[in-house]
Amino acid sequence: MRDWPRPGVNFRDVTTLFHDPVAFSRAIDAFAEESDKRPFDIIAAVDARGFTIGGALAYRLRKPFVLVRKKGKLPFKTISESYQLEYGAAAVEIHMDACRPGDRVLIVDDLIATGGTLLAAAKLFHQLGGRVAGVAALIDLVELGGSTKLRAAGYNVYALCEFSESE
Repeated sequence: MRDWPRPGVNFRDVTTLFHDPVAFSRAIDAFAEESDKRPFDIIAAVDARGFTIGGALAYRLRKPFVLVRKKGKLPFKTISESYQLEYGAAAVEIHMDACRPGDRVLIVDDLIATGGTLLAAAKLFHQLGGRVAGVAALIDLVELGGSTKLRAAGYNVYALCEFSESE
C-alpha cells in the first residue's frame, strides 16, 4: 500500500500469506531448511507480524521462542533499545531472562526495511550475552538498506524474497 502510514512510505502487507495455509507452510518450511545451515538455540520474533512467523517456526523446529516487543508490553523485568524507523522513532524490549550468555539466537521478522528494528533487537540479545546466529524475514526491501546494514554488522541475513520501492 503506497503512502501508508505516512506519505512516502510503502507498506508491505504479509497478512495475505498468513491466510493461505499452503503458502504459509511453504514459507515456514523454507525458513526451516535455511536454518539448518546456521545452528541456533532460540528463535526470537519481532512485534507483531514477526510473531506469526517465529511462533510457527519455533513450533516446527521445537525451539524456545522469545518475543521482542514494543516498549511497555512485557510484564517482567526488561531491557530496551531505541531505534529510528523510516518515519519516526521507536523502542523494543525483551525480558531479562530471554537468553543466557552464549545462546545463539535467530531473529525473525516479516520484513527488512531500514534495519533499525532488527539491529535494536540484536543489541538486546548481545546485552544479555547472547550471539545472533542470523536474521530472517519474508521480505527484504533492498533499496532501504537494512540488509546491507545488518550484513555490515556481521549478521547472516536470509529473506524469502525482495521488493524494490517501485514494485
